[in-house]
Amino acid sequence: MRVLVVGGGAREDALSWRIAESPSCDAVFAAPGNAGTASRGVNWAIPATDGKLLARRCVEERIDLAVLGPETSIAAGVGDRLRAAGITVFGPDRSAGRLESSKIFAKRFMQRHGVPTARASVAHSLEAALRALDEHDDGVAIKADGLAGGKGVVVARDREAAKATLAQWYGASRVPGGGNDVLVEERLEGQELSLFALCDGERIVPFGAACDYKRAGDADTGPNTGGMGAYSPPRGIPEDFVSVACERILEPVQRGLAADGERYLGVLYCGLMWTQDGPVVIEFNARFGDPEAQVLVPRIEGDFAALLRSVANGKLETDTVTFSSRACVGIVLATSGYPAAATPISGLTPNVALPDACRMFWGSSILRNGAVDASGGRVLTVTATGEEVEHARARAYEGVRALSAAFGAYDLSYRTDIARV
Repeated sequence: MRVLVVGGGAREDALSWRIAESPSCDAVFAAPGNAGTASRGVNWAIPATDGKLLARRCVEERIDLAVLGPETSIAAGVGDRLRAAGITVFGPDRSAGRLESSKIFAKRFMQRHGVPTARASVAHSLEAALRALDEHDDGVAIKADGLAGGKGVVVARDREAAKATLAQWYGASRVPGGGNDVLVEERLEGQELSLFALCDGERIVPFGAACDYKRAGDADTGPNTGGMGAYSPPRGIPEDFVSVACERILEPVQRGLAADGERYLGVLYCGLMWTQDGPVVIEFNARFGDPEAQVLVPRIEGDFAALLRSVANGKLETDTVTFSSRACVGIVLATSGYPAAATPISGLTPNVALPDACRMFWGSSILRNGAVDASGGRVLTVTATGEEVEHARARAYEGVRALSAAFGAYDLSYRTDIARV
């Protein structure tokens, strides 16, 4: 099987690595790819959102399966273009992908089909958003409607903080993701976790879970980011959480998709808050998360490429892979100033000696003259596996120290509390 991974971040590096290890995979490609994907296959200099060029190249290269990595590809209709060209695609079309690309669409979907979610108000202007604050208690979550790279959500502890965020967004005409629409949502209390499910158009089957860390600083301080680390499997939630989530979340979602005439092919990321009353959906993503993918795929055993193809063909075959009982912890190293700034850096060593059970997955980057040039922001994710989360965490931070020594001149930042008990 010849497989294309669309995208160029650490998620795509991790997916490419595990796909390349699959017995059914003969060759792996990436578009545009990064320094990591270049080490195991061929990168195409095609943007992840250019469906027309990707479709043409897929036909020329006889691609058997295309795996959509980033949300921007799905929102741009790349899956629609590829399917029209006869390419088998793991990833939803643009219509079903609105579960991620529009927070308002997703909220109305959940309300319509009885999926547990936070109470929310829709606003199309600053004045309407300020009025919506009156419908909620002191703390709220403010969410931009469109895609914003993980930076379109602000959890405001009080009304003044909420007003300041709204004034900044609307006053500067800078609602993240574009447009003027926001959700003003009740703030949920509980433990966050990410549950992944595979959807073949007829069934939704749970596929791994993780906990990620979105805030930039230790102890969940600082602004929201695309993610500063993750670990899998989650701790501190009921042992029957998967069966409960299936009954309350996944089954209503599947019924809702069918009722709305949507045939969803790919992975559905359910961002959940586990409250005292059980799981409540914070958000949906229409693809694997980043950095969650980096801690899920090291736990996968078996023919991952064959599994993805079975989903894309509408005939999910769950027996092609299993999950290891081992835990995995991932820590993101970012350039100084992230997420407010993304300063490019160059001349990084592509292969740093890491401790046992550690791997590194490159973010947006290119391999040039034997060295790595990174575009800035989240430069890479270092992961490690272990018998328990504590063992994996210790090894992952050993890897961070090795990378910090190798890249010391670049002052990369990271959180020190990922997966801490």
